[in-house]
Amino acid sequence: MTIERQNPPGLHTTPGYHHVTVAVSSRTVYLAGQCPLSADGSVADGLLPQIDQVVANTALALASAGASPADVVRTVIYVVTDERETLSAAWDRLTGSEIGAAFTSASTLLGVAQLGYPGQLVELDVTAALD
Repeated sequence: MTIERQNPPGLHTTPGYHHVTVAVSSRTVYLAGQCPLSADGSVADGLLPQIDQVVANTALALASAGASPADVVRTVIYVVTDERETLSAAWDRLTGSEIGAAFTSASTLLGVAQLGYPGQLVELDVTAALD
């Protein structure tokens, strides 16, 4: 499998992700939106603990498909906020985590009004490419 990450000339400098990710693979893995729920279905309190749970869930889901964070070609991060500082804190926590390599590909970070579970503050959508 080949994953090529590019920042074409003429586009703005990014904080770690790439504008373009090209993957040549024979398998594509699509994870359901990874939520901050523990195995018993409880939601962690607070943004940073929720991000940590999302990271753990994502690592487990990727591994179950035989994938690693380095195989990720696209992420979409949803954070319940309208504050840029909160979005930056979420980005920093994710990129510094055990799945940080996933965010070097094409990545989008969105502030949203609400997510599916009561008290949920973050969700992560992931696509990976495998041989």
